[in-house]
Amino acid sequence: MNGYQIEPAAELIKADLENANLAGANLNGANLNRATLAGANLHFAELAECNPSEADLTEANLFAANLSSANLSGAKLQDTNLESSILALTNLKGADLARASLYCANLNHTNLTQADLTGANLTGADLYRANLTNAKLSSANLTGANLSDVVGYNPS
Repeated sequence: MNGYQIEPAAELIKADLENANLAGANLNGANLNRATLAGANLHFAELAECNPSEADLTEANLFAANLSSANLSGAKLQDTNLESSILALTNLKGADLARASLYCANLNHTNLTQADLTGANLTGADLYRANLTNAKLSSANLTGANLSDVVGYNPS
C-alpha cells in the first residue's frame, strides 16, 4: 500500500489510497483526515471511531463496513456504496452523499446536518434520532426508512 501501515489507529493523514483493496481491513481509530480513498474497496472494513473528515471516498465500496462513531464531516461520498453499513453515532455534517447507496444502513443518532443526500438511496435505512437539519434530500429514496424521532426532517 505505498508504504502505509494499515492497522488500527494508523496515521494516514492525506494518504493516497485511491482504488486500494482494503476489504476487511481493521482501521478502527485511524486518522484518515483528507485521505484519498476514491474507488477503494473497503467492504466489511472496521472503521469505528476513525477520522476520515474531508476525505475523498467517491465511488468507494463500503458495503457492510463499520463506521460507528466515525468523523466523516465534510467527506466526499458521492456514488459510494454504503449498503448495510453501520453509521450509528457518526458525524456526517456537511458530507456529500449525492447518489450514495445507503440501502438498509444503520444511521441511528447520526449527524447529517447540512449533508447532501441528493439522489441517495436510503431504502430501508434506520435513521432513528438522526439529525437531518438543513440536509439536501432532493430525489432521495426514503422508501421503508425508519424516520422515528428524526430531527429537522420535513417530508413536504
